[in-house]
Amino acid sequence: MTRLLRLLMAASLLLFAAARPAMAQSILRDSETELLFKDMSEPLIEAAGLDPKSVRVVLINDPEINAFVAQGQVVYIHSGLLTAADNANQLQGVIAHELGHVAGGHAIRIYEGTGKATAITILSLVLGAAAMAAGAGDAGMGIMAAGQQAALGSFLAFTRAQESSADQAGATYLSKAGISGKGSIEFFKKLQNQEYRLAIYAKDSYDRTHPLSNERIQALSELYQKDPAWNRKTDPALEARFQRVKAKLVGFVTPKEAVRFYPESDQSIAAHYARAYAYHLGAYPDKANAEADALLASNPEDPFFLELKGQILLESGRPKEAIAPLRKAVANAPNMPMIAVMLGHALIASEETKNFTEAKQVLKVAVNRDNDNPFAWYQLGIVYDREGDQPRAALATAERSNLEGNNKIALASARMAMAGLPQGTPDYLRAQDIAMVSETALKKDKKYRERQQ
Repeated sequence: MTRLLRLLMAASLLLFAAARPAMAQSILRDSETELLFKDMSEPLIEAAGLDPKSVRVVLINDPEINAFVAQGQVVYIHSGLLTAADNANQLQGVIAHELGHVAGGHAIRIYEGTGKATAITILSLVLGAAAMAAGAGDAGMGIMAAGQQAALGSFLAFTRAQESSADQAGATYLSKAGISGKGSIEFFKKLQNQEYRLAIYAKDSYDRTHPLSNERIQALSELYQKDPAWNRKTDPALEARFQRVKAKLVGFVTPKEAVRFYPESDQSIAAHYARAYAYHLGAYPDKANAEADALLASNPEDPFFLELKGQILLESGRPKEAIAPLRKAVANAPNMPMIAVMLGHALIASEETKNFTEAKQVLKVAVNRDNDNPFAWYQLGIVYDREGDQPRAALATAERSNLEGNNKIALASARMAMAGLPQGTPDYLRAQDIAMVSETALKKDKKYRERQQ
């Protein structure tokens, strides 16, 4: 397979993956992290002329230092990039760049680049075949090779142009939002050091999809340094929140490294956070509880500290004890549906009938505010099943299966729900929608498999 074809296939696969519903297993969802992303990106989104309600910044569980956009207005940040960033300003620089891709419609326009490159390739194949048919075999092969090289160059030039455009747009958004570009330059220098470690000594970016980091630094440094916001400091409260989120992510994705990065001699909030998750995942519940208690001692009303305490208790087999801190967390952060889902889970896991009414109420509110949480639908399905409401239990299973991409179970469950729900009701119509979507997806999948045979 030629290098061009591999690049074109990679671009197509990226767009195809983005068109599907988000896969829960690859996305890291956390209330505190999502709130931080919202608050730090909102001024940049507005500067880009986009609607903050329509643009999301999502965390992906991937150790690579990377970020990307695909179809739709979603910026995907890899966990490796977040842990590699030293401060909030560096992450804002990355988000600003990715918003440049969103505002420029680059995910959709990639088809322009692939289409042009494909046209060059096809033309070279036709001309080469004609030459070979005329008896000029070597000339024909040369035409084909030159055509593929030209097509590759065309595609790479197209993607580099998109990256440079996003760099310039990102710089504009940072300036309009009054945010320093220092973090952007600092992060490009990190990437430059990585290029050196990978022995990328190219003098220019001719054969690359992205400009080299030194080219980007040169292009942006003068622009940023002239901006009035160049020496503006990040809000200390925002920076503290970033360090908390980074620490808890380190503790969650790399618990062994967390203890090394945040030794017990470090008594900062971030360090307690990192160790709490690391100890919890390492099955040291007493140590994890001690770290959570240290956090609560610093601020007993913090909903995310309370959430952590409840999570440790719940997942350590103590659901009844988890209910109190989780109730308080929900009361202190009523707009955080994922915390409410954890409370619902604890209420159900308590195995006390008196808690099921509260669990149902809490979970219904949670899915109304955030219906993209498969686990929330699973828990709500348990409640309906315990109540003997099989049609709504089936609907909850259909919702969960639809989010997880399990079209076969989603279709069967939706049909089961429709059989028991009054026609025309909102629940019936929702089950009907899921059935139609799942059936269409299954038919497409069947046709695809038939074509492959």
